[in-house]
This record gives sequence, structure tokens and C-alpha cells, in this order.
Amino acid sequence: MDTPFDFSGYRVAVAGGSRGIGRAITLGFLAAGAAVSVCARGQEGLDALTGDAGTRAGKLHTQACDLADAKAIERWIADATDAMGGIDVLVNNASGYGFGEDDESWIADFNVDLLAAVRASRAALPHLKASKHACILHTSSIAAFHPRPSGPPYAAMKAALSHYTKTQALVLAKHRIRVNAIAPGSIEFPGGVWDRARREKPDFHAATLAKIPFGRFGTPEEVAQAALFLVSPLAGWITGQTLCVDGGQGLNG
Repeated sequence: MDTPFDFSGYRVAVAGGSRGIGRAITLGFLAAGAAVSVCARGQEGLDALTGDAGTRAGKLHTQACDLADAKAIERWIADATDAMGGIDVLVNNASGYGFGEDDESWIADFNVDLLAAVRASRAALPHLKASKHACILHTSSIAAFHPRPSGPPYAAMKAALSHYTKTQALVLAKHRIRVNAIAPGSIEFPGGVWDRARREKPDFHAATLAKIPFGRFGTPEEVAQAALFLVSPLAGWITGQTLCVDGGQGLNG
């Protein structure tokens, strides 16, 4: 991904960075000169990410990590710090993708969408306090802003994450740590939710597409550019905000 940003000397930890939006954010930071540590549950995805990094793979650290496991998060942050020599930016991008009404869906989204962000932030905080470029970025969703009949656990936990973003920004401002979130709309990429919907639920896919004023689904790279902007010095006076990246989809409810 081509990028106008320069993150030379930055050390970035990305939770949930092997696919889709997380992958694009990771590759964007690498292209801009940063060192990046990525965790994800599946080793296969991490290996593929290393291959995608190409000549920049030497600045990439990867580690398998179950983000529903508090101890695993602590180990990853510790190992990422050792590998990069510190942490300047923490990106919490993972999701439990709990879309049902059952307890398992609620628990999955609580543990991964919300609590993993809290735990990773807590573990990374001592290192962020020592950084001159300290930022935390969460991946929320436009689902956080509107009532919806499908996927209530996902929407509720993303809403909680957006609220946590504001609280965290207020608390950490005294340490000069900025905290923001991005709220993607419907983003399509190979193997992702909307790619599967196109094949398995074409009517649902078409109905969702019809609600996007720009007439297409977004790409992970478009979300990544917004993410890099919020972390960059260009956004140095922005904190506590959730930026929608949705092609106007939220305008249609």
C-alpha cells in the first residue's frame, strides 16, 4: 500500500493484524517505515502476512495469541516490546464476530472486542508513557451508532469500545497519550464477512450495498489510511474521537 506518511522510528503493536483491515494497517505502517508487532490467533495468517511484507519483513514481529486470554496478551505485549525496543502505538483491531443471541456470542465479543482492548492498553501503558509519539487506536464499527436487528452483541460491544475511547482519552491526556477509534462501514476483502455474504447470502449483500451512497463496499486500505492519519502528527490535536470510514453508509441508518 502506498502511503504519504512517515513513521520511521515508530514501534507499532497491532492486535488482530493478519487479515483484512488489520493486515492493511500493518502493511501501511511497514510501508511508512515503522517496526510492527502483530498478534493473531492463527499462525497460518501470520505466516502469510510475513510473506506479504516482502522486503520489509525484517521489521515485522509476529506472535500467535488468543486475545480472549489475558495472560496471552501480557506475553505478546512483553515480547513485542523486547522485539521492537518499546511501543509507541497500540492498535486494537480484533473482533470475536459474535453475531448470535446466544451467550457464546456475547462472551466472545465482550472478551475480544472490548476486554482485549482494555487488557492490551493496560499492558502497553508503561511503554506508551515513555514514548514521544504515544497513541492508542481502536477499531470500532458504524454498528455502534444505530439500533440493528442482527448482531446485537457485536454492535453493543463496539458501542462500549467507542465510549471507552472517550474515557481513555480523557484519563490519558495528562500523559500526552492520544486515544482515538475508527468505525468502518461494510468492508469487503477475500475471505471476509462481506465476501462470504456475496456468495452465501446474495440478497443480504445486495441490500447492504444499496444502502451505501457511493455504490460500493469499502476496502481495507481505505480504512488503513484513516488509521494511519489518526496516529500521525497530522492528527496531533485529535483525541477521544471515533472516525467513521464508511462511504456515507451510516447516513442511511
